[in-house]
Amino acid sequence: MTKQDELVFLPLGGVGEIGMNLALYGFGPAAKREWLMVDCGVTFPGPDLPGVDLVLPDIRFLAEERKTLKAIIITHAHEDHYGALNDLWPGLNVPVYASPFTAGMLEAKRQFERSRTEIPVTIFKQGDRIRAGSFEIEAIGVNHSIPEPMALAIRTPLGTVLHTGDWKIDLQPSLGPLTDEARLRALGDEGVLAMMCDSTNAMRDGASPTEEEVGASLTKLIEAAEGRVAITTFSSNVGRIRSIARAAEAAGREVLLMGSSMKRVVNVARDIGLMEGISDFIDEEDFGYIPRDKVVVILTGSQGESRAALAKLSRDEMRNVAFSAGDTVVFSSRTIPGNEKAINDIKNGLIEQGIHVLTDSDALVHVSGHPRRGELRQMYEWVRPKILVPVHGEAAHLTAHAELARQSGIAEVPRLRNGEILRLAPGAPVIVGEAPHGRIFKDGSLIGDFEEMGIGARRKLSFAGHVAVNLMLDGRLDIAIDPVVVPIGLPEYDDEGEDMEETLYDAVVGAVESIPKVRRKDLALVQESVRRAVRGTVNDIWGKKPVVTVFVNKVG
Repeated sequence: MTKQDELVFLPLGGVGEIGMNLALYGFGPAAKREWLMVDCGVTFPGPDLPGVDLVLPDIRFLAEERKTLKAIIITHAHEDHYGALNDLWPGLNVPVYASPFTAGMLEAKRQFERSRTEIPVTIFKQGDRIRAGSFEIEAIGVNHSIPEPMALAIRTPLGTVLHTGDWKIDLQPSLGPLTDEARLRALGDEGVLAMMCDSTNAMRDGASPTEEEVGASLTKLIEAAEGRVAITTFSSNVGRIRSIARAAEAAGREVLLMGSSMKRVVNVARDIGLMEGISDFIDEEDFGYIPRDKVVVILTGSQGESRAALAKLSRDEMRNVAFSAGDTVVFSSRTIPGNEKAINDIKNGLIEQGIHVLTDSDALVHVSGHPRRGELRQMYEWVRPKILVPVHGEAAHLTAHAELARQSGIAEVPRLRNGEILRLAPGAPVIVGEAPHGRIFKDGSLIGDFEEMGIGARRKLSFAGHVAVNLMLDGRLDIAIDPVVVPIGLPEYDDEGEDMEETLYDAVVGAVESIPKVRRKDLALVQESVRRAVRGTVNDIWGKKPVVTVFVNKVG
């Protein structure tokens, strides 16, 4: 270690938002740091990004630092923590460490997406320690809503950092591990410089119910239901799937699993022994032969995804599976902000069919995988960090978490957002710079930034449509043949019932005829005049300005 060495933390995603988690830890002199990456996640596009499949963190910063990036560690296999790895790893090509379940999910994801990128993964699980450059990393077991999550104790010559990952304290989980209190207390005794801590539920008081309580509640619901029961949950929540399967068995019902993502998760879980004690699920073709009161369906679509199994069920589009009046659908999940309308549309579709719909506002059918305020205080007491950095949350979550930490006696709670470089040591924590950061977009088989992927133009097209015009001028610079006008995504008629295409045809002819022949030699001038005329005409009629493409050619 030299006098110039520093320990810094740089989030490129997940701080100021929920999703797209990517954290970097740097050690060494400012001009020559070694880097450790923790997680590499995605977030999902809203309607403001038409056509985009996934949103990924921009890792331009690492293009310069690639040779000093020592390792990537994935804390767990949720999409917002590992979903970008297949797309971004080829540009990094460094060792990846992950749990057996995460490694299995990564390979299943690669095969499903038919990706040619095979990422060599070194298995890293609770209790293991590895060395990556100046960093020694220990995996500490925590509980979450997915198998094998881990917190990371990152030791450096300038101090130890605890990166909590996603966690909660559940003393009665359906699926382990328990959050390792003894190891976290020992880490606190050893001394923790800084803790980067999950803020998702920092605005919720108390402590979360246990998964065992959720399982008991689901058992009562299934036993009381008169007809078929469908339960939708996050496909990665293997513990919840186990709870539902056990509840169904207790009620004398068989279980059908629906949704490709859920089947992939369960296959990986079976491969590593996490489904022991759970009976085999029935085939979809057998559904129609089972009495209504003897079946439970576990299916995808809790967030209103239009192509998921639940949405198809609400539209009665399934080939072998249908529900009817008197059956029950349970949302064993929370609503991710932004998905409210899509979820409500599905609920209404089910209710129209006479199906009973139950959510976590009706009964204890879901518990979050993130710590509430009481659990956060417990973690502070175990770890006793000198510095607390709220991460994994939007501004409201981060601010609430920071206030709680200060109230709990933690002296240093710096404010941090994506792209800011926070020096943790030596000295008091302070922001010492900003790194390039942002978002890039996966659209089909291509990845690029906002302009490269044409998202701005596509958004405009989605609001105001497009008009294509093909214009031919003869040797005397008169219109040679009737112009072709093709409006797409525009109203067919104006408010007086006039055909929009004919109105635009007249606008094209009028624009050409208003240009003196001597000036029509400038085809670019003709092109721009026609474009403006068409755009202005539509704006006068509709109040919107479409994208207009004009082709002008001279013949003869």
